[in-house]
Amino acid sequence: MITLEQLQPIILPPPVSWWPPAIGWWLLTLLLVALLIGWHYLLRRRTLKCQGNLIDPLRASALQELYALDKPFGGQQAGPWLQQLNQLLKRICATHYPDYASHTLSGREWLAFLDSRCPAAGLTRWMILVHGAYQPDCRLDDKSITQLQQAIETWIRKYV
Repeated sequence: MITLEQLQPIILPPPVSWWPPAIGWWLLTLLLVALLIGWHYLLRRRTLKCQGNLIDPLRASALQELYALDKPFGGQQAGPWLQQLNQLLKRICATHYPDYASHTLSGREWLAFLDSRCPAAGLTRWMILVHGAYQPDCRLDDKSITQLQQAIETWIRKYV
């Protein structure tokens, strides 16, 4: 049997210092917080941009021009207005998409090109946009005029 005098003294581990080893953990925590703040900032900026709150000067001027166009309410001739809308969209595309020959597109191809940039606008259902300017007597009801303008406004705000 071993007696108390025969036992070796207890060897205690060295005291734990909180500062030198913990500095790495503090730096890692700060880096993680900085990454989370940066990620939140980028996500917030992207959300605001998608909502149209951050509008570049091209879009702002295009929206101003869209609002300034005289709408053919009350059964007026819609051809000139439709032609102005097409010209506005073509200028935007020529400026924003110079590598695409969007100025050469017409008819369904033109609407498909617009829709490929912003499907949310749903411009492919507005064939009157491309054919109305060439009809001798094109008239639209007030609801259609408002809906077409809203679709074009959506396209201007959200095109890719």
